[in-house]
Amino acid sequence: MHRPETLRCTPGRRLLRALEGQRSLQTRLVTPVPHICPRCRMSITDLLSVEDIKKAVGAFAAADSFDHRKFFQMVGLKKKSPDDVKKVFHILDKDKSGFIEEDELGSILKGFSADARDLSAKETKTLLAAGDKDGDGKIGVDEFSTLVAES
Repeated sequence: MHRPETLRCTPGRRLLRALEGQRSLQTRLVTPVPHICPRCRMSITDLLSVEDIKKAVGAFAAADSFDHRKFFQMVGLKKKSPDDVKKVFHILDKDKSGFIEEDELGSILKGFSADARDLSAKETKTLLAAGDKDGDGKIGVDEFSTLVAES
Protein backbone atom coordinates (compact mmCIF):
# COMPACT_ATOMS: atom_id res chain seq x y z
CA MET A 1 0.00 0.00 0.00
CA HIS A 2 1.24 3.47 -0.86
CA ARG A 3 1.73 6.22 1.70
CA PRO A 4 -0.74 9.10 1.42
CA GLU A 5 0.72 12.21 -0.13
CA THR A 6 -0.37 15.76 0.54
CA LEU A 7 -0.88 17.93 -2.54
CA ARG A 8 -1.84 21.57 -2.65
CA CYS A 9 -4.37 22.02 -5.39
CA THR A 10 -5.63 25.57 -4.88
CA PRO A 11 -4.79 28.38 -2.51
CA GLY A 12 -6.27 27.66 0.88
CA ARG A 13 -6.88 23.96 0.34
CA ARG A 14 -4.99 20.73 0.71
CA LEU A 15 -6.10 17.46 -0.69
CA LEU A 16 -5.16 14.17 0.85
CA ARG A 17 -4.90 11.50 -1.80
CA ALA A 18 -4.63 7.86 -0.88
CA LEU A 19 -4.44 4.93 -3.22
CA GLU A 20 -6.66 2.10 -2.07
CA GLY A 21 -7.30 -1.36 -3.39
CA GLN A 22 -7.26 -1.56 -7.16
CA ARG A 23 -5.84 1.90 -7.75
CA SER A 24 -9.03 3.72 -6.84
CA LEU A 25 -8.36 7.28 -5.75
CA GLN A 26 -10.02 8.72 -2.69
CA THR A 27 -9.78 12.45 -2.13
CA ARG A 28 -10.95 14.37 0.89
CA LEU A 29 -10.59 17.92 2.10
CA VAL A 30 -8.16 18.42 4.92
CA THR A 31 -7.28 21.60 6.82
CA PRO A 32 -7.34 24.95 5.05
CA VAL A 33 -4.00 26.67 4.65
CA PRO A 34 -3.06 30.29 3.99
CA HIS A 35 -2.14 31.58 0.56
CA ILE A 36 0.27 29.41 -1.39
CA CYS A 37 2.86 31.04 -3.59
CA PRO A 38 2.55 29.65 -7.13
CA ARG A 39 6.20 30.47 -7.81
CA CYS A 40 7.68 28.44 -4.97
CA ARG A 41 4.61 26.37 -3.98
CA MET A 42 5.13 27.30 -0.33
CA SER A 43 2.70 28.58 2.23
CA ILE A 44 3.39 30.82 5.20
CA THR A 45 2.98 27.83 7.51
CA ASP A 46 5.87 26.07 5.74
CA LEU A 47 8.10 28.87 7.04
CA LEU A 48 6.47 30.09 10.26
CA SER A 49 4.79 28.37 13.19
CA VAL A 50 0.99 28.22 13.13
CA GLU A 51 0.95 28.96 16.87
CA ASP A 52 3.15 32.05 16.47
CA ILE A 53 0.96 33.29 13.61
CA LYS A 54 -2.22 32.84 15.66
CA LYS A 55 -0.73 34.71 18.63
CA ALA A 56 0.56 37.57 16.49
CA VAL A 57 -2.65 38.00 14.48
CA GLY A 58 -4.67 37.85 17.71
CA ALA A 59 -2.46 40.47 19.35
CA PHE A 60 -3.32 42.94 16.59
CA ALA A 61 -6.99 42.06 16.13
CA ALA A 62 -8.17 45.48 17.33
CA ALA A 63 -8.44 48.25 14.76
CA ASP A 64 -5.46 50.62 14.60
CA SER A 65 -3.33 48.38 16.84
CA PHE A 66 -0.92 47.04 14.19
CA ASP A 67 2.80 47.50 14.82
CA HIS A 68 4.89 45.86 12.10
CA ARG A 69 8.00 45.63 14.31
CA LYS A 70 6.22 43.69 17.03
CA PHE A 71 4.25 41.64 14.50
CA PHE A 72 7.35 40.50 12.60
CA GLN A 73 9.00 39.54 15.88
CA MET A 74 5.92 37.69 17.17
CA VAL A 75 5.46 35.58 14.02
CA GLY A 76 9.14 34.66 14.14
CA LEU A 77 10.06 36.38 10.88
CA LYS A 78 12.81 38.41 12.53
CA LYS A 79 14.67 35.18 13.38
CA LYS A 80 14.45 33.75 9.87
CA SER A 81 17.24 33.66 7.31
CA PRO A 82 17.31 36.32 4.57
CA ASP A 83 16.27 33.62 2.08
CA ASP A 84 13.21 32.70 4.17
CA VAL A 85 12.26 36.37 4.51
CA LYS A 86 12.36 36.65 0.71
CA LYS A 87 10.15 33.56 0.42
CA VAL A 88 7.61 35.20 2.75
CA PHE A 89 7.75 38.33 0.59
CA HIS A 90 6.89 36.30 -2.52
CA ILE A 91 3.96 34.68 -0.71
CA LEU A 92 2.63 38.10 0.36
CA ASP A 93 3.08 39.53 -3.16
CA LYS A 94 -0.36 38.33 -4.29
CA ASP A 95 -0.23 39.69 -7.86
CA LYS A 96 3.37 38.49 -8.37
CA SER A 97 4.48 41.93 -9.57
CA GLY A 98 7.71 41.78 -7.57
CA PHE A 99 6.34 44.44 -5.22
CA ILE A 100 3.88 44.65 -2.36
CA GLU A 101 1.67 47.58 -3.30
CA GLU A 102 -0.54 49.61 -0.98
CA ASP A 103 -3.65 47.48 -1.59
CA GLU A 104 -1.67 44.29 -0.82
CA LEU A 105 -0.28 45.92 2.34
CA GLY A 106 -3.82 46.58 3.52
CA SER A 107 -4.48 42.86 3.56
CA ILE A 108 -1.03 41.76 4.75
CA LEU A 109 -2.41 40.09 7.89
CA LYS A 110 -4.61 37.89 5.68
CA GLY A 111 -1.44 36.63 4.03
CA PHE A 112 -0.56 35.13 7.40
CA SER A 113 -4.06 33.98 8.38
CA ALA A 114 -7.10 33.95 6.08
CA ASP A 115 -9.47 35.03 8.86
CA ALA A 116 -7.37 38.03 9.95
CA ARG A 117 -8.60 41.60 9.57
CA ASP A 118 -7.56 44.17 6.98
CA LEU A 119 -5.33 47.02 8.12
CA SER A 120 -6.92 50.43 8.43
CA ALA A 121 -5.92 53.13 5.93
CA LYS A 122 -3.76 54.76 8.62
CA GLU A 123 -1.99 51.47 9.46
CA THR A 124 -1.41 50.77 5.77
CA LYS A 125 0.10 54.23 5.17
CA THR A 126 2.33 53.84 8.23
CA LEU A 127 3.57 50.44 7.05
CA LEU A 128 4.17 51.75 3.53
CA ALA A 129 6.10 54.75 4.86
CA ALA A 130 8.27 52.47 7.02
CA GLY A 131 9.06 50.04 4.20
CA ASP A 132 9.18 52.17 1.05
CA LYS A 133 12.79 53.36 1.15
CA ASP A 134 12.99 54.60 -2.45
CA GLY A 135 9.67 56.47 -2.42
CA ASP A 136 8.05 54.63 -5.36
CA GLY A 137 4.87 53.85 -3.43
CA LYS A 138 5.49 50.12 -3.10
CA ILE A 139 7.76 47.73 -1.21
CA GLY A 140 10.26 45.57 -3.10
CA VAL A 141 11.89 42.41 -1.82
CA ASP A 142 15.02 44.22 -0.60
CA GLU A 143 12.94 46.89 1.12
CA PHE A 144 10.86 44.16 2.79
CA SER A 145 14.01 42.38 3.96
CA THR A 146 15.29 45.65 5.43
CA LEU A 147 11.93 46.33 7.09
CA VAL A 148 12.01 42.92 8.78
CA ALA A 149 15.68 43.27 9.77
CA GLU A 150 14.98 46.66 11.39
CA SER A 151 12.12 45.20 13.45
